Amino acid sequence: MRMMLVGAGAVGESILKILKFRDRENNWFKFALVCDCDIKRAEDVCCKLGDGNRFIPHSINATSAAEITKLIREYDIDFVMDCAPPFASNFIFDAAFDAGVNYGNMGTWSVPMDNPKLGLGIENSYIEPMTKYNFDRHDKWKEKGNMALICMGIDPGVVNVFAKYICTNLLDETTEIHVKDGGNLTIPSASADDIIFGFNVWTVLDEVMNPNVEYNEESGGFIVEKAFAGQEKFIMPEGIGENILVKVEHEEVVTMTKYLKKYGLKRCTFKISLDENLITALKVIDKLGLRSLHPVDINGVKVVPRDVVAACAPQPKDIGDEMTGKMIVGVHCIGKKDGRNKEYFMYQPFDNQESMKKWGSQAVVAQTGFGAALAIELIGRGIWKDKGVFSPEYFDPMPYLRLMEESGFIYKIEER
Repeated sequence: MRMMLVGAGAVGESILKILKFRDRENNWFKFALVCDCDIKRAEDVCCKLGDGNRFIPHSINATSAAEITKLIREYDIDFVMDCAPPFASNFIFDAAFDAGVNYGNMGTWSVPMDNPKLGLGIENSYIEPMTKYNFDRHDKWKEKGNMALICMGIDPGVVNVFAKYICTNLLDETTEIHVKDGGNLTIPSASADDIIFGFNVWTVLDEVMNPNVEYNEESGGFIVEKAFAGQEKFIMPEGIGENILVKVEHEEVVTMTKYLKKYGLKRCTFKISLDENLITALKVIDKLGLRSLHPVDINGVKVVPRDVVAACAPQPKDIGDEMTGKMIVGVHCIGKKDGRNKEYFMYQPFDNQESMKKWGSQAVVAQTGFGAALAIELIGRGIWKDKGVFSPEYFDPMPYLRLMEESGFIYKIEER
C-alpha cells in the first residue's frame, strides 16, 4: 500500500504510528505521503515517525480535488486516507475517484438547513444528509473498480464491526442497536470553567450541535430532533458507572440501518456523554452565530465564524498528559436468541494514561486512530475488498476482531 494521508492532526498522527507498529518490516504498508494545510505540522509528524523514506511530508489544499489528484498520480498513491475536517471530505473523496484509487475516511460531511423542520425525515432538516454523497456514488465507484470505505474510526468504525458481530453470532434477531460513547476522563488540574474539546473542533461543532437523528421503524423511519435530545442514564462497565448520555448526529444510525436491517433492526440511536462545560459553551457558540459557515464582513475582511472558533479553541493534540480515566465506546444490542430476550453490550475500553505512555496520544485520539488503522490494514492486505462504497458492517467482522486481539486493542462483551 502507498497511502496518502490528508490531514496530519492528532488522529492522523495516531493512525501513522499504529500502522508503523503493525508493519515494522514494511511488508504491506510501503509508503505514506503525509499531507496537511500546515506543512510544519506534516513535517513534525514525519520527524516523530523517523523513517524519512517511508513518510514524506507535503503541503496540501484539501478542498482542491485537482491538487489532490495531481499528488496521487505524482507519488503513485493507491489508497487515500481522509483525516481532514469534514468540510473537505467530499473533495478528497472525489479526487480519489478521479485518480482511480481506493479511499477511506472516519466520517462524512453533512449540511443541515438553516431552519430545520425536525420530525420525521432527514430530508426535512438536511440539505445534504450524512453518508448520502458517498452512497449515492456507489455505482460509479463499482463501475470504475475501486473501493471507498467510509466511517472507519472508533465510532463510527469499530462499533459498526461490533454490531455486525452481535447480529451474526450472538442474536437470532437484533431489534435495537444503540451506540454508547462515554467514560470518566478528567483533567485533575483543570479549573471549574475549563472547556475541553476531546476531538476535532469542527467535528464537535457539527455532530453535537446539528439536529440529531435516530431510526425508529414504529415512528416511520428517521426522526430528527434538536441538539441534546434523548438524555438518558447508562451504566458503563469497568467500574465507571453512570454516564448521562444525549443523542447526536452520527453516521451509524444510517449505515447500520442500511446493512443490518435484514437482521430485524427496528431502532438505532447514537448517544454520547458530554461535559457540562462543553455543552454550555456549545449552546453559547450556537446562539451567538459562531457555528455558522456563512462568512461575515469585519472591516472589509470576510471571516467564517466557525473557523475562528476552531482556531481559538483548545486543540485535542495539546491535551492528554494530565488526563486520567478511560473511554468506553460500544454497542448495546437488544434482541432474541432461541426465542428468549437477550441484551449485549460489546465495547472497547481505552485507558488514557496507558495510551499516553504507549502511543503519546490521548485516549480519544488513539482509540479513533486504532479503529482506522486496523481497517486500513485489512484493506492493505487485501482482506477487506470489493468495488463500490461501503461502511465497515458490510464486511465479515471476524478478520477485524482477530486484528484487535492480535494488536492488543482489546474488546469485551457483557450480557445485560
